Amino acid sequence: MTEINTEIAVIGGGLGGCAAALAALQMGRRVVMTEETDWIGGQLTSQAVPPDEHPWIEETGCTPMYRRLREGIRNYYRTYYPLKPKYREQIQFNPGNGYVSRLCHEPRVALAVLEGFFAPYRSSGQLTLLLNTQPISAETDGDRVTSVTVKDSQSGDETTITAPYIIDATELGDLLKLANVEHVIGAESQAQTNEMHALEGDADPLDQQSVTWCFAVDYLPGEDHIIDKPDDYELYRDTEYDFWPAPQLSWLDTDPPTMQPRTLMIFDQENPHGERWRYRRILDKSYYPDGLYPSDISLINWPQHDYWRGPLLGISAEERAKHEKGAMDLSLSLMYWMQTEAPRYDGGQGYPGLRLRHDVTGTNHGLAKAIYIRESRRIQAEFTILEEHVGVAQRGDLVGAEVFDDSVGIGSYRIDLHPSTGGTSYIDIPSWPAQLPLGSLIPVRVENLLPANKNIGTTHITNGCYRLHPMEWNIGESAGLLAAHCLQNELTPRQVRNDSEKLRDFQRLLFNTFGIPLEWPAYARRSPRDGTTRLWKLHQELR
Repeated sequence: MTEINTEIAVIGGGLGGCAAALAALQMGRRVVMTEETDWIGGQLTSQAVPPDEHPWIEETGCTPMYRRLREGIRNYYRTYYPLKPKYREQIQFNPGNGYVSRLCHEPRVALAVLEGFFAPYRSSGQLTLLLNTQPISAETDGDRVTSVTVKDSQSGDETTITAPYIIDATELGDLLKLANVEHVIGAESQAQTNEMHALEGDADPLDQQSVTWCFAVDYLPGEDHIIDKPDDYELYRDTEYDFWPAPQLSWLDTDPPTMQPRTLMIFDQENPHGERWRYRRILDKSYYPDGLYPSDISLINWPQHDYWRGPLLGISAEERAKHEKGAMDLSLSLMYWMQTEAPRYDGGQGYPGLRLRHDVTGTNHGLAKAIYIRESRRIQAEFTILEEHVGVAQRGDLVGAEVFDDSVGIGSYRIDLHPSTGGTSYIDIPSWPAQLPLGSLIPVRVENLLPANKNIGTTHITNGCYRLHPMEWNIGESAGLLAAHCLQNELTPRQVRNDSEKLRDFQRLLFNTFGIPLEWPAYARRSPRDGTTRLWKLHQELR
């Protein structure tokens, strides 16, 4: 058993974990960060999901460090890829020219940029990075977590990490369970939260957002790259659901905002702007000299392989393993269906030239290294963000989101819940550009554990607009800075939040030193109905 003592332990190397570790390192603290796979970056890399972002992302609505990440990705292409000059010179260059994001890119590029961020700290020894490592237990003393034991999945070696501050950046909030931190899973009821879109009956802990095992493909017409037929292929091809308009392996699905059936094909010469191929395309061959790339590369993350047959939390390890395998089988079934049976726009059937790009995702099976997680365990927090704070419909005539005096960041996304394991279809409704309240990062009891992923104090509903890439990064960065600030000033996070002078000191650190915006500019808070605005004064006060 190896023992490591550090100042801040970040358990989980996804986007939130990376942001937390970088923030603490910049504050001069010694950090240990662990990661379950061999790629840091979480949903951006090992889960293979290009960033889902809000409309103002190129100008505001994220931290400066997140903006450095975005520009680092663009500059990587400009530096190492033989782009045609007109694309190299584009300020807002979109590497894949996909329409889901202004920055569709390959997972390995984001990985390279993130590793570059950490390189000087690894060389100096200020950062210890443990890959292929997951937490297996935690020790507590009263209201403090004293240590976390992690296990190397390859060697089996165990390491106990002790630190004054522990940050849970795991994808499923694993430390909350291991350290007996009060938390919630699944869907709350309207009786509990008074949210318009919460469950009308009882709460259901097993009603959780679907997960997705993403994969990358290219297309080589005339070639045959058909994979082996998955064992449960017919199950996924033929099963129908009450809340879905067709079996999943179909081009027919549900349009999230309108909840109306829609048909979008992977290729469609009659509707090229709506075809699925461009949705998350991560490499556009037209950006490069003719003939250099035989095909575009597209990242497949569609409702056709959202896995909703069972949850990952609140069940036995055996059940969880069954559902993780089921999600993998569903994705492979989608691939096989597209290659063999999918209707073509020209009246034919199947695209055998679709090829799994194992090299793009870095795996032998061809899918991403890790399953894409949309919903985690969530701390019972000092303050829980409810639909009444951010939802346009529930706020009624109120213009803008709730103003939080303890803001430690901002973010924006629709309340976007994918079909759930409880048999509910999309919940996709407007929400206001919102702030991140410090109270949502502080557990009701435990003093030295902070969340840095999707495990903050939200509900099943509001998680839907706090779970995307820029917000996860902001959560992690603010958590890392909070831990470092508390160490430096011998405070607890609760003391920082509940003392107005100490709160302002911390907000000045965020805003003045690290440039983290704490409120939205007026134009981004404009009402979609009448154009009125609300003026917020926090930044002026901090200046």
